[in-house]
Amino acid sequence: MTKTISVLLILAMLVQIIRPLDLPGLRRRGDFWKLAVFAFAIWAVALLLRDFT
Repeated sequence: MTKTISVLLILAMLVQIIRPLDLPGLRRRGDFWKLAVFAFAIWAVALLLRDFT
């Protein structure tokens, strides 16, 4: 599951750099770092849930 999440979020970051997604907070190319922070948070939660279940 963590591999799938990471691949999808990396693809979203690449798309954001090529053509911004026009979502609130993601209107400029330089906002791809927000996706990276979101990806790290989702990845950390997935790892914690895997360890505690």
